[in-house]
Amino acid sequence: MKLIYLSSSFQTKRVKQKTSLAKIRITLSLKAMKLIDTHAHLNLKSSYKKEELPEIIARAKEAGVEKIINVGIDIKTSIRALELAKEYEGLFATAGIHPHEVKKIDEETYPLLKALLADSKMVAVGEIGLDYAKEYSPRKLQQEHFLRQLALAKELGLPVVIHSRAASPDIIDLLVTELPEKFVFHCYAGDVAEARKILDLGGFISVTGIITFPKGENIREVVRYVPLDHLMAETDCPFLTPVPFRGKRNEPAFVRYVVEKIAEVKKISFEKCAEATTRCAEEFFGI
Repeated sequence: MKLIYLSSSFQTKRVKQKTSLAKIRITLSLKAMKLIDTHAHLNLKSSYKKEELPEIIARAKEAGVEKIINVGIDIKTSIRALELAKEYEGLFATAGIHPHEVKKIDEETYPLLKALLADSKMVAVGEIGLDYAKEYSPRKLQQEHFLRQLALAKELGLPVVIHSRAASPDIIDLLVTELPEKFVFHCYAGDVAEARKILDLGGFISVTGIITFPKGENIREVVRYVPLDHLMAETDCPFLTPVPFRGKRNEPAFVRYVVEKIAEVKKISFEKCAEATTRCAEEFFGI
């Protein structure tokens, strides 16, 4: 019997070849995987300089994020979101008046809002809702304009992106009064009981980098409960940067870490989770 001994240089070469093949597979997997950041604020000029955006969007594409929805919080940021959607492929926009900003609404606001929402790149009304945690606008005014914008969404046949902070009972009551065809609670921060009520109304849940935080167990519990076909991922950038980038400015590329954590919590593969959350977002927003 003839023994053949492989040289150390040959063995090293084989290891390098296997490593290279593994890297190629990972690269191909990244390119094949489609992700969507369903809630971003690249339209906030105070957080993102215009000259930075090409690189930020390129990094998102490299991470597999093919679509980004920039969300308006007032007329100015809604216009900017639409400008970005027209400038960059794969970007979309929403328009709405955030509860913090409703105190600034005047007679020109709703005609402008309706005109913006008529554009094909506009995929939802939002973000709108109630915020009793900070209450920068009076509660009654928040409720009035939440209802009015819900009615506008129904009139235009658009989904709704909801902002809810310390106001869940009132939000649910007002939704029942003026129930839109589709709505999502963005940056969900409630518990399972609240999530159950939202799902019972036909709503959707979207989670942020909070799911990766050590103190984010309440969100992880919600993610275990909510079915994948009613669950989306977002960054809410520049806020709520996920682990392992805490302390840095958030950006759409980091939505990957949110999806990875959802997959871990639900004990499914990243690929299955990415496919499901992306499909959910595409069907919800019609993109």
